[in-house]
Amino acid sequence: MSSAHSETVAKAEEYYDSTSADEFYKNVWGGEDIHIGLYANDGEAIAPASHRTVTTMAEQIDGLGPNTKVIDLGAGYGGSARHLAQTYGCHVACLNLSETQNNLNREKNAAAGLTDKIDVIHGSFEDVPAQNGSYDVVWSQDAILHSGDRPRVMDEINRILRPGGQVIFTDPMQADDCPDGVLQPILDRIHLETLGSFAFYRAELTKRGFEEVSVQPLVHQLRAHYSRVAEELRARYDEAVSWSGQDYVDNMLKGLGYWVDGADNGYLAWGIIHFRKAG
Repeated sequence: MSSAHSETVAKAEEYYDSTSADEFYKNVWGGEDIHIGLYANDGEAIAPASHRTVTTMAEQIDGLGPNTKVIDLGAGYGGSARHLAQTYGCHVACLNLSETQNNLNREKNAAAGLTDKIDVIHGSFEDVPAQNGSYDVVWSQDAILHSGDRPRVMDEINRILRPGGQVIFTDPMQADDCPDGVLQPILDRIHLETLGSFAFYRAELTKRGFEEVSVQPLVHQLRAHYSRVAEELRARYDEAVSWSGQDYVDNMLKGLGYWVDGADNGYLAWGIIHFRKAG
């Protein structure tokens, strides 16, 4: 593991393990599904919109069932895994850096009677603790951006997928034609040098022999989500400050504004990316 890789992983782990972040994501962002939602209307609540992303992605995967082995890279609190296990009977491995999130994931799985269907694993998607060809589906939601070595993540996806397996993921990205330097406030906030893009992921997966199933650009949903989270955070400002502290809340509001501005200016991208590994 390179020093840059270690630093990136360590920063993400430290952040998501912090009480301030944990309380924010549990109580404001949604708790069950902490990723960008698919909004039916501007005023929709965060939780159902976020769950709609899960159901929409799952419906696009061929052959989900009790014999399907799925790994969720950056699984958060495990909402997607529970949906896949409850709805389709899949066996799901939740790989996630934050033990704070992992512990709540395990509690929720036990409460739902799903401990036999879901394994929660502490680890990084840059070095997945799994044998070659272990999984039928690789799933990820808004997590790969946190990698300092995204080609390595693509290598790991290729390694752990069986021939003919599918990868489906979302990721906050920069637009393919994004000018240099305009995303620096966002990058500085999340301690990264770059974001991925549709062109990047298409090229990296194609280079590894994957076939494109579908790529759905949905940047308006990124804009809607960050705007909606900011609205909720302002409405519950005092409550959020009591959980996470004023500095965290004020910095989060500033950061959410950067994402909204980036989307409005055409600098960002987001969507559902679905590829199949060569058989």
